[in-house]
Parts: sequence; C-alpha cells; structure tokens
Amino acid sequence: MSATLDARIRGDIERRIRSGAWKPGHRIPFEHELAAHYGCARATVSKAMTALARAGLIERRRRAGSFVAHPHVQSAVLDVPDIGRMIAERGDAYRFALLKRRVGKQAIEIEGVHFAAGEPFGHEARTIELAAVPAARDVDFAVEAPGSWLLGHVPWSDARHRITAVGAAPRIARALGLSIGAPCLQVERWTWRQGAAITWARQTFPGDRYDLVAEFTPGSR
Repeated sequence: MSATLDARIRGDIERRIRSGAWKPGHRIPFEHELAAHYGCARATVSKAMTALARAGLIERRRRAGSFVAHPHVQSAVLDVPDIGRMIAERGDAYRFALLKRRVGKQAIEIEGVHFAAGEPFGHEARTIELAAVPAARDVDFAVEAPGSWLLGHVPWSDARHRITAVGAAPRIARALGLSIGAPCLQVERWTWRQGAAITWARQTFPGDRYDLVAEFTPGSR
C-alpha cells in the first residue's frame, strides 16, 4: 500500500513540475503538510521526496523545506561552450544583459549576465584582445553575447580552463540574486590563436545551475 502511495505522491509532484505549474524555486508543501493531505505516514512522503531529489527535480534544504530544482545545463569540460545555444536547446528563453562595455587601447572589457527563462543564470566578466580581434570594437554586445559572437566569428587553436568552487562576491551576488557567499561554480577560460591571445572570460554560476561533464575510455589520456 505505502509503495503505491509514495509512487502516487512522487507522480503528482513530478507532473506539477514538468507541466510548469510549479516553476524552479517554488517551495513544495512541507512533508507534514503532504502527509496530512494524503493521509499517510511522513515516512511515505519522505520516500517520495528522496526519489524526486535523486531524479534532480527538487532540492531539499535543511530547515527550509523542499524546492523545485533549477534544471542543470551541461557542457564538456574541455569544450568552449555557447551558453545561449545550450540554454535554447534546453527549451528556455535566453538573453544576455550587458552591464559594462569599456573600450581601451588594447582590449575591450565586458561584464554581463546570462539569463535563462527570465532568471539570472550566470555572471560573465571578459576581455577581448583588439590586436587579435579588431572587429570586436564595432560589435554591439547588448544584442549578441560576446562568447556567442566570438565562437561564430573568431577561430581559436588553444584553450585553457580553470574551474573553482567559490562563494558569491557581493557584486556577483547582486547580479545573480544570491546571498553573499552563496556557493557558485566559477570557470575561467583563456583562448589563443597560434599563440596570440584572443579572450579571457570568468563565468560564475549558482552551484545548482551548471554541470561540467567529461567522458573517458579506459585508454584515453
């Protein structure tokens, strides 16, 4: 009986999430509320919630309750991803909000926020070297995100990544709607073309939004 009921509870909640009735960040009723609603033991509800958390549909936060999870975006660790394309392929509306664009003698400095489904997805700080990419001087990065434009117009031959777990700095926390010090994934990336620097970027994502994935075979290096 309880096995059937916990599957029903899981199915009811999953349908609300997948239909969009409960959007990312929505607080799910507390376990004792669900137990009262379904007329069952709290352990039955807990079993259903555990299965939903393992499926990546909800987040369980100690003392705060359970919330609809934000879908993760995945990219290969060694790839240079187009964030806008990945978000669009997931089925969410994408936009890039330009916060700063400063043109210096040697480089352009850019700061902005990537949005997915109307919510902040990641903060980006970037420099583009004008010696390697002089055309960037005339690009309106309020219309097209700099990373997308570079991938479409500037070939690269070498790249370096540095991946770090960080707490959100005040400026980034404000941009992403996070509390200061909230756990984030930070990706720094440098690209070159035949030894000439093209761009440096530092992208910061809330810890529950972005996955880096690598695939290996037994003999791979």
